[in-house]
Amino acid sequence: MTVHFIGAGPGAPDLLTLRARDLIAACPVCLYAGSLIPEAVLAHCPPDARIVNTAPMSLDQIIDEIAAAHAEGKDVARLHSGDLSVWSAMGEQLRRLRALGIPYDVTPGVPSFAAAAAALGAELTLPGVVQSVVLTRTSGRATAMPAGETLENFARTGAVLAIHLSVHVLDRVVAELVPHYGADCPVAVVWRASWPDQRIVRATLGTLETAVGAEMERTALILVGRSIGAEDFDESRLYAQDYDRRYRPRGTDPRFPETATDPEGKA
Repeated sequence: MTVHFIGAGPGAPDLLTLRARDLIAACPVCLYAGSLIPEAVLAHCPPDARIVNTAPMSLDQIIDEIAAAHAEGKDVARLHSGDLSVWSAMGEQLRRLRALGIPYDVTPGVPSFAAAAAALGAELTLPGVVQSVVLTRTSGRATAMPAGETLENFARTGAVLAIHLSVHVLDRVVAELVPHYGADCPVAVVWRASWPDQRIVRATLGTLETAVGAEMERTALILVGRSIGAEDFDESRLYAQDYDRRYRPRGTDPRFPETATDPEGKA
């Protein structure tokens, strides 16, 4: 018996990995975060699967469900939205399972920031503009931010900020970022990225509050940075005609001469 923690993606039911789909189809028990997982994902469950919405449950109740499945020798698909490596509450569940000796594994999923960037048709890291992306949030009732992890501190780096769970405090976000990025810095807010009712607002930090108004809440992601919508950026050296690289040696003295031929010795 194994508990399979599965990142179910940002919302679109076809943004599952093949592994995730196959694990869901093979598990007789499925626990899913009903407030964020679309019901279409559950169509992959076996017809007679026990399907439990964990949205109204406490951690103790969730672990009780898993322990009951373990006692019956039944594999569990534990579905969380996006990817499990950030803000999934997986860590506390794994700690409980380790204490109980219940085996588990983890299958990654498409994170919401990647789905938002895809919706914008944007590469967040552009040569000569920005090469870092910070995934962060503001303090909330459920989890406070550590003292050093402030928007102001991250803004000082000039990195693209992917700010989660914070659209309800948009005024505070803008106030903390404008001194570092400037009021003209591009911003995009993507609400329910990849869902059928996905919405996008493009603005600047100076116009963001007016552009968004009161129409977005909860699952909106705020992307802030100079790469958003940028057209004036350098081309990557990776594909430059004169760039000497392992799989395309260039010049009379290439760095990797052994790759001038393939493993079978053919040119």
